[in-house]
Amino acid sequence: MAVAGAVAAPARAASVLWRFSRPHTVIGTAVSVAGLFAIAVDAIGHVDAGRAAFHLFWTLVAGLSVNVFIVGINQITDVEIDRVNKPDLPIAAGDLGVERAWLIVAASAALPVVLALSQGALELAAVLAALAIGTLYSVPPARLKRFPIVASLCVSGVRSAVVNLGVAAHFTSALGAGGAQIPPGVWALTAFVLPFSLAIAILKDVPDAEGDRAHRIATFTVRHGGRAVLRAGLAVLTLAYLGMAVLGPLLVDGADPVLLATGHLAALAALWAAARNVDPSDRARFTEFYLRVWLLFFLEYAIVPISCLAG
Repeated sequence: MAVAGAVAAPARAASVLWRFSRPHTVIGTAVSVAGLFAIAVDAIGHVDAGRAAFHLFWTLVAGLSVNVFIVGINQITDVEIDRVNKPDLPIAAGDLGVERAWLIVAASAALPVVLALSQGALELAAVLAALAIGTLYSVPPARLKRFPIVASLCVSGVRSAVVNLGVAAHFTSALGAGGAQIPPGVWALTAFVLPFSLAIAILKDVPDAEGDRAHRIATFTVRHGGRAVLRAGLAVLTLAYLGMAVLGPLLVDGADPVLLATGHLAALAALWAAARNVDPSDRARFTEFYLRVWLLFFLEYAIVPISCLAG
């Protein structure tokens, strides 16, 4: 029994930490870094395998730590809201104390800063920018999440500009001989992820309308209703996919144009298939749809790098 208890305790702690980190965002960060690494290596050409693995690993560690900081500080400041909207999150559920959560968040902020100090100015700037935006988004007195347009720009700014441009510049600077450069595939990804992450930012609030309304968080859903937000999100995502299908082959030199275009059209078809019969008033079903949108986000960081490599 003692052995079983000793094994179970770390397993429970790992489970709580995993839930605290919001797994879909952690996976999103990991695939983003991996996809950007593939594009950078393809653009540079020959790179030293050991050096490349070193920078990929530590950039992943830094990126995932920043991710935990951002989602963690949001949970610490949203406990009462989460007890209505997301009662299964560890703080809201009583599985993780606020003091311990602060320790996790502090460590998650300190680690990437220390790593970035040893990796160069580009990574340091990206880390500090992401930490600052995450703090301003959640923490009073700024608490930018109260303002729907600014809140959406915070989410899209981190996902599109800070992650894509910052990480890509770091990889090309660290692995190449010509300094920091942004490959065409990364510019295309940034242009696509900007509207995509805006759509994610507004769609994520649809299942949370009850708690947001009770705590006077005036999201687009609270102001305009879930169905209007769903239509807006689908419209933005559709334009993003069609834009990449048509313009991507023209903008990304060297990428396989057929793979780039058909990949985005197939993803668009998958989006509309997932959206069929989605009811914004059904929290469980809409959350399932929202997570499928995240799966399409993951897929984007496969479509563009594979198209670049295939070209």
